[in-house]
Amino acid sequence: MEIPLDLIRELPKTDLHVHLDGCVRIPTLIELAKKYALELPSFDPDELKKIVESGKNCHNLNEYLQGFDITLSVLQETDALFRVAYELAEDAAEENIWYMEVRFSPILHIRKGLKLTTIVDAVLEGLEKAEKKFNIKTGIIICGMRNINPETSLKLAELSVAYKNKGVVGFDLAGQEESYPAKDHKAAFSLIRKNNINTTAHAGEAFGPESIHQAIHDCGAHRIGHGTRLYEDGDLLNYVNDHRIPLEICFTSNIQTQAAKSYESHPLRLYYDYGLRVTINTDNRLISDTTLTNEYYLIAKHLNLNLDDIKSMIMDGFKSAFLPNRAKSIMLNVVNDRLKKY
Repeated sequence: MEIPLDLIRELPKTDLHVHLDGCVRIPTLIELAKKYALELPSFDPDELKKIVESGKNCHNLNEYLQGFDITLSVLQETDALFRVAYELAEDAAEENIWYMEVRFSPILHIRKGLKLTTIVDAVLEGLEKAEKKFNIKTGIIICGMRNINPETSLKLAELSVAYKNKGVVGFDLAGQEESYPAKDHKAAFSLIRKNNINTTAHAGEAFGPESIHQAIHDCGAHRIGHGTRLYEDGDLLNYVNDHRIPLEICFTSNIQTQAAKSYESHPLRLYYDYGLRVTINTDNRLISDTTLTNEYYLIAKHLNLNLDDIKSMIMDGFKSAFLPNRAKSIMLNVVNDRLKKY
């Protein structure tokens, strides 16, 4: 039996891997472009949606990323960053996401001269306003970029250190994976680790398990973004399992980028059955045209998971959150009590 969408929507959830610039509402995208006198491929909502949802028409990660060229064009002003952050938290709260970690790379928002600190402040303020209005808790993950340069990643690591305990809960390495090894960014991760900041890294999505190995052993990642190709290295898979390193699974996104060939062949079921800590996430609500409710619905449908399986993955999400242990324990107890009602 399929688990109803309405039931999944009711369940408390986390979204630990979601990109700010991949989650702009189409009406907001159009309004901001008009406000700033920017060109878009189309100002017709339906036409623009088809274009920006690049996940539906891509064959690899590089093609998937093309939609970001459009969304980033409007995210170069503080009011735009504030609004998109607020609306993302609102959309998440509407489907009962209790905790969300929003990631973005401030270096991608400096085209009009904004300071990196101003960019982070705008996103923080948007999320904080949403937290006061909706039943949601949020944190920020700042992303270094593989395909820019290691020096920029170090600068962004320094920014993360400055905002530790001020809204930033972690540091990530994002961007094009192939030809841009994580180990080149060791200096940034060294600074992050010395300051006791949580780390994650995109790895094993567009490149093999060697990428995951570097993320863990060269960069010290506490979580792995995607990890789709981990199954190709059994020894590393067991290391990840033994050390309870969570995988940030983005089911729809992985199919769209061809990290996995089909829903049914996605390794998530293997990871879950084997006992790995797996978390379910949206990646990009707009680019992939998805919601977290939809992600859980699809994994249940295509991987033959029952409600107990879904609740177990939800608990893994809360266990994997970049929260202080006391706050996490309190939230886990509340979530566990709530899930028992279903």
